[in-house]
Amino acid sequence: MPLTIREDAIPLRVDETGTVRIGQTRVLLELVIHAFRDGATPEQIVQDYDTLNLADVYAVIGYYLRHRDEVDAYLAERTVKAEELRKKIEASQSHLPDIRARLLARTTTD
Repeated sequence: MPLTIREDAIPLRVDETGTVRIGQTRVLLELVIHAFRDGATPEQIVQDYDTLNLADVYAVIGYYLRHRDEVDAYLAERTVKAEELRKKIEASQSHLPDIRARLLARTTTD
């Protein structure tokens, strides 16, 4: 019997915030790609994110390898936005610079 070759859809979706997620999970594209770049195998990634399935992880990594420049640009943009958000949060909480120390002091005196 001859093999029928099919084109499967890449299991990536853009959610309502513009974030790319894997399949129908909440797992972010950047988590999978960073793990892959750090040397994790698809099997290890699925162990770390048990809502993912192995075929989807392989497909996403394949997509990344074929479209590396585009994915890297997306990841760089996400990093910049995350840094901007971190700075905004820190600035809005500037009146609480020693909150951790105060909370720890409170727990040792109670």
